[in-house]
Amino acid sequence: MATYFIISTKIDNQKDRRPYDEYIQKVKPIVESFGGKYIVRSENIAALSDSWQPNRVIIIEFASKEQIEGWLSSKEYKEIEKLRINSVISNAIIVES
Repeated sequence: MATYFIISTKIDNQKDRRPYDEYIQKVKPIVESFGGKYIVRSENIAALSDSWQPNRVIIIEFASKEQIEGWLSSKEYKEIEKLRINSVISNAIIVES
């Protein structure tokens, strides 16, 4: 059963975006090494609500929730996670189909 990791990010205008750009470059090969396949990775967003206006949306497909958990807890991911945490506001969910 496919499982999806969905994240929306909002650039914190009071912070430097360069760490997030570095994160974007480094995270893709880590995700793929855990079996993740990018479905959507875009900043081309038409917000339909004033309360939810992300700058970027990412949808990644995995074969299982365990793969997502393995990726998020991996040493490789932990080494770069702070680049995202320190530069954007993000919300994430896991959706099992």
